[in-house]
Amino acid sequence: MLKIAFHPIYKHPLPEGHRFPMEKYDLLPRQLKHEGTCSEDNLFAPEKVRDEHVLRCHTQEYFENLKALNITPKAQRKTGFPLSQELVDRELIITQGTIDGCHYALENGIAMNIAGGTHHAYTDHGEAFCLLNDQAVGARYLQSQNLAEKILIVDLDVHQGNGTAEIFQDDESVFTFSMHGKANYPFKKETSDLDIALETNTEDEEYLKILKETLPKLIKEQQPDFIFYLCGVDILASDKLGKLGCSIEGCKERDRFVLQTCHDLKIPVQCSMGGGYSPDIKVIIDAHANTFRLAQEIYF
Repeated sequence: MLKIAFHPIYKHPLPEGHRFPMEKYDLLPRQLKHEGTCSEDNLFAPEKVRDEHVLRCHTQEYFENLKALNITPKAQRKTGFPLSQELVDRELIITQGTIDGCHYALENGIAMNIAGGTHHAYTDHGEAFCLLNDQAVGARYLQSQNLAEKILIVDLDVHQGNGTAEIFQDDESVFTFSMHGKANYPFKKETSDLDIALETNTEDEEYLKILKETLPKLIKEQQPDFIFYLCGVDILASDKLGKLGCSIEGCKERDRFVLQTCHDLKIPVQCSMGGGYSPDIKVIIDAHANTFRLAQEIYF
């Protein structure tokens, strides 16, 4: 059975007019249940992650200050969210959802997190709607429990996974692959193990050609025991923060290729949803829902 991390805290109240589409975390599970892609049985509600797991990726000073709400106004602005206890609790729960998903992926081949993909969180600070790096914590968790040795992070969000690259910059056991828009945030990129920076308005054909040439070769070279897939839907041409030119169909084909590859090679994969900022919330929900529809089609 496809297991999906979801908690009501994922939909966090934000000031009116905020550009982050927080309502997607309420609408996406409702859509998946409405159309029959999943039921309540597929969903599980994570608890808060334990400190020891977070501290494998984030500094004690940063994490203690975050929990104490002791973050400077400038550092808060960098995250894009007003800091509150509920926001911190949300991050802790999202991160545990990814850890729980690792176990379900080992059992079933795949697991999903309705939220997560917080790849702009560095060891010692948060950025761009990301406070804790859920998939980085998940990767180090797997290794600490001797559940995986070599890990591949496939980050196909439109923005480079700068925090993830920084966390694993000196760690050869975790290979970071980021395929993103060249002209997008972050404007000062970190160095992933493999970065592919795409030109503005790159469309489906070129995007998929590069991905299909790159991913199988990368997996063959790296021989990972486990894959984390960050499947942001901000590659869409309609995305306000994107600058690429992909269609809904192209985004779906991207997900199909990644998931089918993981399935065929029998490599467990944990998926976190990442970004999506199209003006029409229905477009965001449909693009994200495609990832779940494909997971059911390919694996179950």
